[in-house]
Amino acid sequence: MIYELRIYDCLPGQLPALLKRFNDHTLALWDKHGIRQAGFFTTVVGESSNRLTYFVAWESLAEREVKWKAFTTDPAWLKARDESERDGPILANISSQFLAPTAFSSVK
Repeated sequence: MIYELRIYDCLPGQLPALLKRFNDHTLALWDKHGIRQAGFFTTVVGESSNRLTYFVAWESLAEREVKWKAFTTDPAWLKARDESERDGPILANISSQFLAPTAFSSVK
C-alpha cells in the first residue's frame, strides 16, 4: 500500500467552493472509479487557512495511474470541475507526494 499526499492551496476565499465540490461531486466519482480516500484535513493552525490536505490509498502506482486517469477524464468530473469554476479558478497550487508506510507505522 502506498499513500498519495495531496495539498491544494486555494485562492483567497475559495476553500468553501473546493470543499463543496469534493462533498457534492468528487467523492461520489471516486467511489465510481474505486479511488479510496484515507482522510481529508483543513488547516486550523499553520501556514495557510486556504489549504485542503488529503490522502489517497493505492495498492500500487500502476493502480493509481489507471484509476486517476479514468477519474480525470470522466465527463461527469469535467462538468463538475468546470461548473465549480464558472466564476473563476478555485486553486492556486496543487502538490502531490507518494509515501510508503514504515514497518512501525500504525498505518500499513
